[in-house]
Amino acid sequence: MPGRERREFVSDDDAPIFVISVAAQLAGMHAQTLRQYDRLGLVVPKRSGGGGRRYSARDVAQLREGQRLSQEEGVSLAGIRRILDLESHVSALEARLADARSEVEQLRPQALYGHRVFAAGRRGDVVAMPPGQRPRAARSTSQALVVWRPGAPR
Repeated sequence: MPGRERREFVSDDDAPIFVISVAAQLAGMHAQTLRQYDRLGLVVPKRSGGGGRRYSARDVAQLREGQRLSQEEGVSLAGIRRILDLESHVSALEARLADARSEVEQLRPQALYGHRVFAAGRRGDVVAMPPGQRPRAARSTSQALVVWRPGAPR
């Protein structure tokens, strides 16, 4: 409709949008289990202005992974905490690595710039040359004649 601006939907896995009952349902857990995980520091949701827990999509994924580790792998709560911490650390390192790779790609042209060789061109101007090459010899177009006499004053 004219006059109304259109908003793009942007997915943010860290947006705290789910109340505890919805997060529990999405994770396939009881709300009391989510409270216990919060107390133990396994999955710590954000808090609303009134103090209510607000879970993000990333929190729900961590809850599911914690449940899977507990039920299928027999991992203790302390083990789950350690695994989730390590996975979070790996994700942060992967993000830093991606940033570093991006920075390297941005700086690559500047680094290659320093590998150029400069020489005097045919007309005395400075020209860039590929490494290992020399400028072509200049053909003299001068018609001047130089006479040299040994012992003559300079």
